[in-house]
Amino acid sequence: MNERANLGDLSAFVAVAEERSFTRAAAKLGVSQSALSHTIRELEARLGIRLLTRTTRSVAPTEAGERLLRTVAPRLAEIDAELAGLSDLREKPAGSIRITAGEHAAETVLWPALARLLKDYPEIKVEICSDNTFTDIVAERFDAGVRFGEQVSKDMIALRIAPDMRMAAIAAPSYFAQRPRPKRPQDLTDHACINIRLPTYNSLYAWEFEKAGRELKVRVEGQLIFNTLPLALQAALDGFGIAFMPEDLATSHLAAGRLVRVLGDWCPPFPGYHLYYPNRKPTPAFALLVEALRYRG
Repeated sequence: MNERANLGDLSAFVAVAEERSFTRAAAKLGVSQSALSHTIRELEARLGIRLLTRTTRSVAPTEAGERLLRTVAPRLAEIDAELAGLSDLREKPAGSIRITAGEHAAETVLWPALARLLKDYPEIKVEICSDNTFTDIVAERFDAGVRFGEQVSKDMIALRIAPDMRMAAIAAPSYFAQRPRPKRPQDLTDHACINIRLPTYNSLYAWEFEKAGRELKVRVEGQLIFNTLPLALQAALDGFGIAFMPEDLATSHLAAGRLVRVLGDWCPPFPGYHLYYPNRKPTPAFALLVEALRYRG
């Protein structure tokens, strides 16, 4: 049996049974009466049972026809409603969007933009998975991810969503009260440093520095290891050592004198956060998100 053909045949039967007229049903379906009559005869022949009683004045379902009508009509209505819903998704911003991003990007870039956008579009649902791993967004069924510009794969569309960034090596003034401030990255090996563990490689992050084209990576030691930046910042404020993190997290504390910055000349700007996603036609909801995040500085 051809299921695709049967769905159309069942729709034709429901139209005739509900209208109680081949003439009205044919007009409703946009087909000729003869074609509609032929469809019903073929359906009855395939099922081996009469579904409609026909007279010169009226058409009415048989007992089998009534049973089929009660079963099929609601399901066809559900299918029509779902198809209409899918059509609506093409026309208006609605649906779900999944994004993976590191905690810093999620808090400083993604959420401020979403907070402004979602108030006006209540039918858009967003899931943010905040982690610091290099997630395969296709395999993990994310719509997009956020990374630094230099980390985005070449086979993805990349959109700048934040200005260039700088890292900052910072510590409380009390920490330097009896210690010399480091003059070059190598001096950090003589200091208590607050480490960050990277979940992607399950290893400690090697602090990256650059000056006059010279790049250095320094593996530091200290009493504390975290996998979250806010805790590392608080530990630095509490005088436990030198921390290394995005500059904007420390700006207010530096201005208030609660933190001191070192090795600033070894921390040049680098490409900031980018939204990246596969090359495919975006939904209206995702297109709105892209525009809300687009960096215009």
